[in-house]
Amino acid sequence: MASRKKSKKKNREILIVSALFCALFVWMIGYFTVYSVSHEEELINNSYNSRQRILASEDYRGTIFDRNGEVLAATVVDSDGTERREYPYRNLFAHTVGYSGKGKTGLESRYNYYLISSDISDAAKVENQLAGRKNPGNELYTTIDLTLQQAADRAMGIYKGAIIALDPKTGQVLAMVSKPDFDANTIAEKWDSYLADEENSVLLNRAAQGLYQPGSTFKIVTALEYLNQNENLYSGYHFDCSGSTRIGEETIHCFHGMKHGTVDFQTSFSKSCNTSFAHIGMSLDRTKFGNTATKLLFHNSLPFELPTSISSIDLGEKTTDAALLQASIGQGRTSISPLHLAMITSGIANGGVMMKPYLADRIVSPDQTVIKSFSPEEVSTIMTKEQADILTELMRSVVTEGTGKKLSEADYCAAGKTGSAEFSDSTSDSHAWFTGFAPADDPKIVVTVIIESAGSGGDYAVPMAKRVFDAYFSERETNGNDHDLR
Repeated sequence: MASRKKSKKKNREILIVSALFCALFVWMIGYFTVYSVSHEEELINNSYNSRQRILASEDYRGTIFDRNGEVLAATVVDSDGTERREYPYRNLFAHTVGYSGKGKTGLESRYNYYLISSDISDAAKVENQLAGRKNPGNELYTTIDLTLQQAADRAMGIYKGAIIALDPKTGQVLAMVSKPDFDANTIAEKWDSYLADEENSVLLNRAAQGLYQPGSTFKIVTALEYLNQNENLYSGYHFDCSGSTRIGEETIHCFHGMKHGTVDFQTSFSKSCNTSFAHIGMSLDRTKFGNTATKLLFHNSLPFELPTSISSIDLGEKTTDAALLQASIGQGRTSISPLHLAMITSGIANGGVMMKPYLADRIVSPDQTVIKSFSPEEVSTIMTKEQADILTELMRSVVTEGTGKKLSEADYCAAGKTGSAEFSDSTSDSHAWFTGFAPADDPKIVVTVIIESAGSGGDYAVPMAKRVFDAYFSERETNGNDHDLR
């Protein structure tokens, strides 16, 4: 009797355990099914997924266009049936469109899932299969403007650096140039030489992944924090600049030792007076200053389709006086990517609201049915409308009476900030910066320029930005539109 009870108890335990394992098995099947559906794009883009090869055998890789329908990347089939990816503009979109062949980068990588897929009808797929034909792939229309991209490329010339143009109201990337660049058509042949060339780093997208000391362009952030902590008291600010100042063990010099004399807040900004901004920085609560930097996405990943680098700054409760001085003028351990600076500038141009930058506008099937479209998204409100208006006036004064005067004779009213970032103690060279927007009263375009080891931002970066602004307004005047995508 006791033996039968033990046997029944044991059977119940086995049934319970078996039921639990069955339930777990069913749950795992359900989980993996849901995951594979919700993460289909991510899974297919994985280089280890054989599904990519299957799709490639069935579909031609789709075409990538600029915002106006210009072909930026296409699949060409030779007479012998060999497929090759062709980039009509060679180097021009090397870091944005990227390449497909020696791995994938840029938009070729980010939207690979859609480009290797075909959303034609099932009937058409069957017809193609019976005829031994491959299906045409889906197509990607971008926000990039070919004319602006070419203007930015010509402006950069032989210099190393990057130029970015954004629509501040939407976040659309109108142009993104990084140099040195490469011919995407010959990436496979020259791959080893590119990897060995550590000096030029041609494969690096400097626009999104390059990190540089911002120099005086960071005075935008310092000025914003001064407004945060002093409300409207900035109008009574005055400082006597003698060309240099010593605070503690640190000596701060104005660019080339220039003596600005008595300056108010606006003149300190427009003339880019380092000594004045060093004193402004020392008056600020460093913890609050650090919180503002974090709000502006320092120490944070940027919301962007392509790989980006994280900007950083030494600001917080434990920041030393020496570090605070350097941070206030964009030097020391401060680093920022050109894309990040363009996003902050766009926030000012957009009344305090930072928009998410994006390159892809829509993905369409071969019959032009929209499969996926992308719309403007807000990142956050980084300042008040009143603060944005004040910063706009400060940036306008840079152009009318300060370091950005080479933009003052344009047909449009621009606003901006220059920077000359000293990046090494062993050289007097500096990176040349400019970031700004136009028209100042109703911004349509933001342009950010970084030129490595060039010198003064006012002498080198401003003229390059002007060429991009000029191209934008010339194109608008010719076409009579606001770069509508559809």
